[in-house]
Amino acid sequence: MRADLEIIQEWIKPGSRLLDLGCGDGELLRYLSEQRKVTGYGLEIDPEKINACIDNGVNVIEQNLDTGLSNFGDNTFDSVLMTQALQAVHYPDQVLEEMLRIGREAILTFPNFAHWRCRLYLGTKGRMPVSEFMPYTWYNTPNIHFCTFKDFEALCRERSIRILDRLVVDQTHRSGVLSGLWPNLLGEIAIYRVTR
Repeated sequence: MRADLEIIQEWIKPGSRLLDLGCGDGELLRYLSEQRKVTGYGLEIDPEKINACIDNGVNVIEQNLDTGLSNFGDNTFDSVLMTQALQAVHYPDQVLEEMLRIGREAILTFPNFAHWRCRLYLGTKGRMPVSEFMPYTWYNTPNIHFCTFKDFEALCRERSIRILDRLVVDQTHRSGVLSGLWPNLLGEIAIYRVTR
């Protein structure tokens, strides 16, 4: 299982109802249903990943997150997950609001575009960073909103969203002392658990 999913699964209570937005091949949902008796659904837009979910025995719904989550009632889920997709939706603030409308808490991960490598690349090359971790050029990237830890936390304050947990990790999903001291400069990936 991906390292970020290893971290996230610790925050999911056994027997809870879960919705995984942009669930990919359903790896996390399958693991959680087998190991923690979690029930729920994945939402995915990519047909190949939907087929992988079905092969993995995961309940999946084909749905574009940019169209909203109005097909789910208030407080339908205990947790709503979205990993590495916040920066790729058109209206991340609205998706976050919807996540907290349909779930008691939301768990999100996203890349920190204020990381020192991004800043250095911009400063020395004058171009958008391209790396193994973010392998896209500016014109073909799925990332349309470049978010930082500070940006996300400011949004949470503006919307009265309470941060329950925050982990600041590098691209291998390890947390260090220095990244805890200067998360916006030294953290590459944000992992948040939030609620109202």
